Amino acid sequence: MARPRDSRAKGGWVGHVAGTPAELRVKDLTPASKSVNLTVKVVSLGAPQSVPSRDGGTRSVTEAVVGDETGTVIMSLWDDQASIVSAGTVLRVENGYVALVRGHVHLNVGRYGRMTASGKAIGEVDATVNVSEVDHAPQRGMDRDLGGAVDLRFRRGPPASTGYGLDDDARARGIRVKRRPRERDRLY
Repeated sequence: MARPRDSRAKGGWVGHVAGTPAELRVKDLTPASKSVNLTVKVVSLGAPQSVPSRDGGTRSVTEAVVGDETGTVIMSLWDDQASIVSAGTVLRVENGYVALVRGHVHLNVGRYGRMTASGKAIGEVDATVNVSEVDHAPQRGMDRDLGGAVDLRFRRGPPASTGYGLDDDARARGIRVKRRPRERDRLY
């Protein structure tokens, strides 16, 4: 039987057998991590916060710092997920994913994932390496190389006149200005 290929360079699973997600460590989490399986210990648990949901209601989210021997990460616990978690609990996360929250990595279980209490022993959590501290947000205007050209998307000041029937005052108010045809433009 052929050995499973290592597809780290392409962002795929590492050393997986077809169809099963890889067992990862906290230090291996990246913004592109999907189908994550890992075992972590809860270091601390924050206070629940209410956030607006997409359907117009509110949901409760609790941020927990979880980790293993390789580092720590912030885990978002939604609604009743926080009820089975306390400091020192060892959790098994299956089919989790990573989301960027304000540019920082957060581990989530999600709709298709599963989080259960685990009996596996985890040694001392390495709190010196926090994967969530790294800012992955793109810098404004730095998302592409313009080769030394000026990027006009972020220039300050009023918009330049285009000459297509809007003067600067009317353009600022969003009003279209009609011009009278010039003498040379009239058809006889």
